[in-house]
Amino acid sequence: MMPSATSNPLHVVILGASGDLAQKKLVPALFALYCQGLLPAGFRVFGFARTPMDDDVFRSALERRLTCRYTPGESCAERMREFLGRCHYVAGAYDDADAFLSLFERERDLDGGRADRLFYFALPSTLFVPASSALAGAGLVACADTDRPWTRAVVEKPFGRDRPSSDSLVRAMGSIFTEEQTYRMDHYLGKEMVQNLLVLRFANLFFEPVWNRRYVRGVEIRWQEDIGVEGRGGYFDNYGIIRDVVQNHLMQMLALVAMEAPARLEAHRIRDEKVRLLRQVAPVTLEDLVVGQYVAATRGGVRLAGYREEPGVAPESRAATFAAAVLRIESDRWRGVPFLLRAGKALDGRLAEIRVRFRDVPANLFCAAGGCPPANELVIRVQPNEAIELTVATKVPGLAMRVAPRSLDLRYQAAFREIIPDAYEQLLLDAIEGDRSLFIRADELAAAWDILTPVLHSLDARGVIPEFYPFGSAGPAGAARLDSDGGCAG
Repeated sequence: MMPSATSNPLHVVILGASGDLAQKKLVPALFALYCQGLLPAGFRVFGFARTPMDDDVFRSALERRLTCRYTPGESCAERMREFLGRCHYVAGAYDDADAFLSLFERERDLDGGRADRLFYFALPSTLFVPASSALAGAGLVACADTDRPWTRAVVEKPFGRDRPSSDSLVRAMGSIFTEEQTYRMDHYLGKEMVQNLLVLRFANLFFEPVWNRRYVRGVEIRWQEDIGVEGRGGYFDNYGIIRDVVQNHLMQMLALVAMEAPARLEAHRIRDEKVRLLRQVAPVTLEDLVVGQYVAATRGGVRLAGYREEPGVAPESRAATFAAAVLRIESDRWRGVPFLLRAGKALDGRLAEIRVRFRDVPANLFCAAGGCPPANELVIRVQPNEAIELTVATKVPGLAMRVAPRSLDLRYQAAFREIIPDAYEQLLLDAIEGDRSLFIRADELAAAWDILTPVLHSLDARGVIPEFYPFGSAGPAGAARLDSDGGCAG
């Protein structure tokens, strides 16, 4: 894939360029694209943030994060020098139009001021609207319906705290950037295995006939980390795991797992089907939800602090660091099939995966006194160690008829020689090329919030205290109730 033809330079303007997201993810991803020849010749990065620094200090900070995955050997150092020479920095307040005029003057001095601009909001969502207004005030937002250089805005979750606040943010941003100019990013949509869901389902004949309630007993979508909030206590305490992970990462995976096939592989048709699916999901209730919060524990002689001990966290915080919820899809394909979504921090491992559990074989011929062979199960591992595993019953070699489960295992790192790109590489390239397939549309965002907003309001109104679980454990014991009731027990 090559960048779209354009006669204008491309300026990627990163708001919040002094932060971790910009320096650990965004700029390394842009460097990876640069090394593969996927960026136009007139490409530049402009960092913008409140932190005072000059170009040299900015470039030194960036250089420490660049890697040579695509240009091993001696050529990497030269590519780094070329790339960093295209990186520039302007300091200023995010709500100051004059500061963005200074940015324009830097652009004009370098490229005459006429450029396609991709603004990346690596900022808290509370700053999206003030920064957008200042950009517009400085004349840096081009109209979408003109032949002038294009303007696009990339914003990351969380998009609000519930449906009303999300709608308000969409309206406010929409007064400056049109829907076509707005790219709402959930970086999980850029992950290789999440993108592969459509291929797996619709390019293989044998999956789609059994991808329904007649053959599927339950689906589990799991996301977990073995670390706590890692210095992000102030942010996390305002959002919690449902808003931070379930409403976006897991809801997007749910939509791709359960949606109907689009008529064609086009961005608006894919997103139409995701919206249609999300609107068929019943709102979550407290009866179908378990929330938890990690507490201190000792592992290997090391004490691991509990959530309420983290800097920025309120002493009596009720923020959930774990959530498990059973979702019901009211459609002919999925009616009666529980979808169990689980997300948590400070658990017993790092994992993101989808498990499709099939029903037992009726009147199985191979049931014996010791029981029946276990039902088939499909596991799509998103991270780490991307893989697809299908558990099947097979005969154990020998003279006796013994049946045992074994996995047909496709491990990506073993099966493919190609480098698996970082999610940000894919999404940044798509935004530059104007491909909106992996970005979230406003009605899609609203549909996802409708599923969770009622239960979020109930949690707040009732003052629900999360169930405590030790740091490094499997999570709150109460979550087993959902495994049992939802029919998704392992």
